[in-house]
Amino acid sequence: MTADPATSAAETATPPAPARREPPGGRDAWLAWGIGVTVYVLAVVHRTSLGVAGVDAAARFGINASALSTFSILQVLVYAGMQIPVGLLVDRHGPRRILSAGLVLLTAGQLGFALATSFTPALLARGGLGCGDAMTFVSVLRIGSRWFPIFRNPFIAQLTGLVGTVGNLVSTLVLSQVLHSAGWTATFGTTALLGFGVLALVVLVLRETPDSAPREPLFARRSARVPDAPVPAPGFSLRDQIHASWREPGTRLGMWVHFTTAFPASSFLLLWGMPFLMSGQHLSRALSGALLSLVIVAGMGFAVLFGQLMSRRPRWRTPTVFAVVLTTGAAWAVVLAWPQPGHVPMWLLVALAVVMGSNGPASLIGLDYARPVNPPERVGTASGIVNMGGFVAAVLALFLIGLVLDLNTPGGGTNYTANGFRAAFAMLYLPMAMGIFQILRLRKRALARERELTATVPVPRAAG
Repeated sequence: MTADPATSAAETATPPAPARREPPGGRDAWLAWGIGVTVYVLAVVHRTSLGVAGVDAAARFGINASALSTFSILQVLVYAGMQIPVGLLVDRHGPRRILSAGLVLLTAGQLGFALATSFTPALLARGGLGCGDAMTFVSVLRIGSRWFPIFRNPFIAQLTGLVGTVGNLVSTLVLSQVLHSAGWTATFGTTALLGFGVLALVVLVLRETPDSAPREPLFARRSARVPDAPVPAPGFSLRDQIHASWREPGTRLGMWVHFTTAFPASSFLLLWGMPFLMSGQHLSRALSGALLSLVIVAGMGFAVLFGQLMSRRPRWRTPTVFAVVLTTGAAWAVVLAWPQPGHVPMWLLVALAVVMGSNGPASLIGLDYARPVNPPERVGTASGIVNMGGFVAAVLALFLIGLVLDLNTPGGGTNYTANGFRAAFAMLYLPMAMGIFQILRLRKRALARERELTATVPVPRAAG
């Protein structure tokens, strides 16, 4: 009896892949995420440590404002440039390996910065630190997406950013004081050594997916793939992965949202906030540190608010983004237009700090545009593209502020004036205008594409 060709083809065809199980959440999920976010907190400590040591660094290395900006510019530029490669690596090899490599680079970079006594070695150390820093946030997002149900992802992303701000608080409240009691080398060297303990936690305890075995070999054979990563189709390339992610208008919109919202607070906290408050507003170091801390504490509150709001009311994403951008621009306008630029009242500086606290949490809304339109195997790559945006804007802002400040500082030294800071911080409006234009250009196309995909493949509590 001759077999029916259609039946034979059906019997020999490769069975369809089983449906992806909904991540379980629960105690193990919080443990895995907690280990990952510990790495991120340490990375933020290293990243922002220069923000409270800008004046000390200028004196230690004998440099002006432009050279001082170079430290943060290189660090952030390396961070931004590494986002897409890191996203690809996380998708291909899993977050555990990438977090481990990041910790090694972070520790080496901070230790090199602690021991450096001249500009060039210190600059190279900050570049290595930026490379290690780049490997943390996307890895933690990947852990969260594999362990928690999909509708919780916006909240987990915001919570990651919120907990990461603890690193900012450590820098502003602890390092700024220790630096003047223990000295440069002891302060930065001690923070570097913390990396060894966190690395042991990642290697010995972290499970990057619910199906991962605890304490599995960190460097397994190359053929052993990440448990949740699908086998690439024939002809697949990393270029295809990047192109597919970038082709989605939601990915590009998310990048420009991150670009437009994150950089005012980033440039303030990373480098220029403390000099502006101390030299431009003649505040004490303690009071300046308190205002920087207020930016961070306010950010924690906004992170909780935005996380809950985006999980339950995804249609409020764009209005929230525009509210944050316009409010930030208005707050800076009032500060810069104040009749006595060197004596801005404290209530206005407090208001500015609170408003800038919304910048970081608002930037994470960019991930909520990219996530629904990219399949799980592209989440790391898409997150890397989005996360690159705010740091590119920060590089631009840091460069412009340093350049204009030098042009308005007599003798090119570090005797910064209030009028110099007024001209320098006016440069914030250039990246802001560029980002607003791109958001308006991409918004309708991105949301139409998202509705198309969520209508075809229903997702719990899908964004609208």
